[in-house]
Amino acid sequence: MLDITMPFFRLFFIDNLLYVIRRLWIAMHNLLVMKNIHLKLFFFFLFTYSFAHAQKRVSDLSLVYEASITTGSKEPKLADAFDGATTTVYIKGTMSRSEMVSALASFTTIHDATTGSSVILQEVSGQKLLIRMTADNWKDKNKRYEGITFSNTEETKTIAGYKCVKALAKMSDGATFSVFYTKEIIPDNIEYNYQFKNLEGLPLEYELTQGSLTIKNTVSKINLTPVSISKFDIPKNGYRELTYEESRKLGIGQ
Repeated sequence: MLDITMPFFRLFFIDNLLYVIRRLWIAMHNLLVMKNIHLKLFFFFLFTYSFAHAQKRVSDLSLVYEASITTGSKEPKLADAFDGATTTVYIKGTMSRSEMVSALASFTTIHDATTGSSVILQEVSGQKLLIRMTADNWKDKNKRYEGITFSNTEETKTIAGYKCVKALAKMSDGATFSVFYTKEIIPDNIEYNYQFKNLEGLPLEYELTQGSLTIKNTVSKINLTPVSISKFDIPKNGYRELTYEESRKLGIGQ
């Protein structure tokens, strides 16, 4: 019978024991590494899944904004007539329609992001005008928004059930305004509003202040059901039609 207490056998036994321990340690280490990788993958997919579900891209969308006007004056001002005005925005694919209705007038813009062309419908004091714009006309009309930048702040709030972050907008002419926007809804058509095409989400409230005048538009309704294609039909009669250049000469449609 072999005596494992002998130096040779004791050394052989210890070496084998250390070998087994090393193999077990390597196996456990590899297992932990694999578990860690699996955990990382799990959390990565969980984050991706949550982000994808938190951020919903839509091709059909309708919004209703309500305007709040503060003039800072006790005397009635023309701007007061637009207090309570509503702006309804319809988006369907590359088409969009914006309708602003107030006590004095109504303005509707129909825009095709594919061609860049637009039509503006104006009704003021019973006078109905239709102004057609090419893609270049559309860019010229919105040139003040070229180069606009948005800087996020730490301020947040919930609007119409959606979490929003406040951003400060700065235009190339130095004018500024604030906007609360959400990333939970992202329209596929970012061209629907030139003012916000560089914004990383959907504006649910925006406020502009000039001196004592403050204009704030806040979303009151959001609808994700399909929008009827008839919303983007252009009237064939009942309107006096002008070109963009003609409307500029008359000082309208700007």
